Amino acid sequence: MTTRTALVLGATGGIGGAVARRLRQEGWTVRALHRDPDRAARGGPDGLDWVRGDAMVPADVIAAAAGTSLLVHAVNPPGYRDWDRLVLPMLDASIAAAKGAEARLLLPGNVYVYGRDAGPSPGADAPQTPRTAKGRIRIAMEARLRASGVRSLVVRAGDFFGPRTSANSWFSSALVRPGRPVRRVLDPGTPGIGHQWAYLPDVAETMVRLAGREAELPRFSAFNMDGHWDPDGRQMIAAIARAVGDVPVWRFPWMLLPLAAPVWPLAREIREMRYLWQEPVRMSNAGLVEFLGAEPHTPLDAAVRETLAGLGCLAERPRAEAAHC
Repeated sequence: MTTRTALVLGATGGIGGAVARRLRQEGWTVRALHRDPDRAARGGPDGLDWVRGDAMVPADVIAAAAGTSLLVHAVNPPGYRDWDRLVLPMLDASIAAAKGAEARLLLPGNVYVYGRDAGPSPGADAPQTPRTAKGRIRIAMEARLRASGVRSLVVRAGDFFGPRTSANSWFSSALVRPGRPVRRVLDPGTPGIGHQWAYLPDVAETMVRLAGREAELPRFSAFNMDGHWDPDGRQMIAAIARAVGDVPVWRFPWMLLPLAAPVWPLAREIREMRYLWQEPVRMSNAGLVEFLGAEPHTPLDAAVRETLAGLGCLAERPRAEAAHC
C-alpha cells in the first residue's frame, strides 16, 4: 500500500488538529509545521512528525511540503493579529508549496463568502458577494486558489464547536467559558432565527473522506456542509442544558461592542458578523451528499457533551479531559 503523506498547517488549532488526528487514524503520515515543534509535540495531536518552521515564511512551507500529496491550510496569524494583512500572503506560501509538491491544497471555508443574492440556502456554486471585510478576504482566498491552478479542495462549514474548539469560536468564547463548569450561557442569537453549526470531528471526517477520493475530485472542488442546523436558535442552548442542567441564559451584549472597539480590535469584526445571528443562512450540502452519499453527522446531544467535556466545562469531568483546557 502506498504511503500517503500530508502536511498540516495549524495542527495545534481546532480544525487543523481534528484533521491531523483523523488523517493519522486513516493511515496517513502527517507532518506538522510549527515554530516550536518540541512544545507543539507536548500539547498537540499524537503521532505527528513535527517540523520546525513558520507558516508565514514561504521557504519553510515549501521545504516541509516536499513529498506530500495533501497540504491542509488551517492556519491563521498568531493571535489573529493583522489577519487582514497576513492571511493572503500565508495562503500564497501554501499555494507555492502545494504547486512544488504537486499536492492538493485543502482549505477550510465558511459562510462569509455568501451575500443576500445567494439566497437563504446557498449551494457550493452560489454567487459570492461579500457583506463584510472578512467575507471579502475569504472570497479573495478562494479566488487565489482557482487562479493558481493548484489542485484545491474547499470545505465550507458553519460555526465550529468540538472538544478542542479554539478560543475564537462562538461556542467557546460566548456560549460557555472553557475550563469552568457552565453557570450561564451567553446567547448571541435572535429568537426564532436559525443558525448553522459544525462539529469539528464531523468536519474532519468529511475532509478526510473527500481527500481519500482524490482521483474523483475536479482540479478545484468546493463543498458545503450542513452540520447542525439550529432552526430557531434555541436548540444548541437546549442541548447544553441537557448536558449540564438548567442554567441562566444571558443576552450577548452586542450594544457594548462599539465601546470596546478602540481597545479590542476584534470587537469591530464580531459586530460585522452579527447578520448571521439575525438572518437564517443555511448552506446546502446537496453537492456533498451527491458525492459522498451522506454527510458525517454526530447527534447533537453527543456532540455537545463531548465538546463540554473536552473544554473542561462538565463539573464531573475526568482528570484526563480536564487536561485539555
